Amino acid sequence: MTLTVTPRRIVVVTLALISLLVVYFAGTTRPGGMSAAALTKAINTSSTQPSTIAGVGGAGITVSGTAGVTGTPDTLRLDLSVVGSATSVSEALAKANGTADAVQKSLLGNGVAKKDLQTSGLNISPSYDYTKSGAGRIKGYDVSESLSAKLHDLGRAGDVIGKAVGAGGNAVRVNGVSLDLEGTGALVSRARDAAFTDAKTKAGQYAKSAGRSLGEVVSIAETVATPSPSQLSSPMAMAAKQGDVPIQPGSQELSVTVTVVFALG
Repeated sequence: MTLTVTPRRIVVVTLALISLLVVYFAGTTRPGGMSAAALTKAINTSSTQPSTIAGVGGAGITVSGTAGVTGTPDTLRLDLSVVGSATSVSEALAKANGTADAVQKSLLGNGVAKKDLQTSGLNISPSYDYTKSGAGRIKGYDVSESLSAKLHDLGRAGDVIGKAVGAGGNAVRVNGVSLDLEGTGALVSRARDAAFTDAKTKAGQYAKSAGRSLGEVVSIAETVATPSPSQLSSPMAMAAKQGDVPIQPGSQELSVTVTVVFALG
């Protein structure tokens, strides 16, 4: 068979090839169309990649749990000062020293440990006479010595304060009395357990809602909030000058917050 190639036949074949190319490129560029390379990539994408859940990071879930526990204050801090006045610095200092020594001996003799007794300040200042016109005239000197003590037996604290103030007499000034919770070890341990249980309960609920199982713990971080010392009112502190201070320790609360990252199954 002999195929005769004529100019007309060449034109027809060329137009047919152009039409096929137009159809092919239109299919790969129109909306929703997919090229061969893109189709191959979609088919080869692994379906075993770790899945994530909205609100969680990676394949895990992060939750926080908080718990508070209440304890009774176990320490009383007493802040007081003694004063001495005289016409000379040395005499005023000697008076203040004598009073401070009497107060310290009273505290030590009534159960306050030496390590819990501390001199916290010393101030010496002139006193002036303004009765005559013009600039004031120095008439003497005032000395103030500050002392702080920790009392761990709250049942006897009122009696101890009353005796210490009595030993110093009118030269004693009670500046403040506060209650503190120092023995927090057992309370923190209880709060940790409760806070972790709270976090795990929340994580289990979220995992169940997402159709997943709760896995092992990945990390734990905690924040412990301890109570600040409770200041007793000034009238109660000043009552020490008249006798035993009635001490009611009350209660204080500390809290633990844990942030836990759980794996998801």
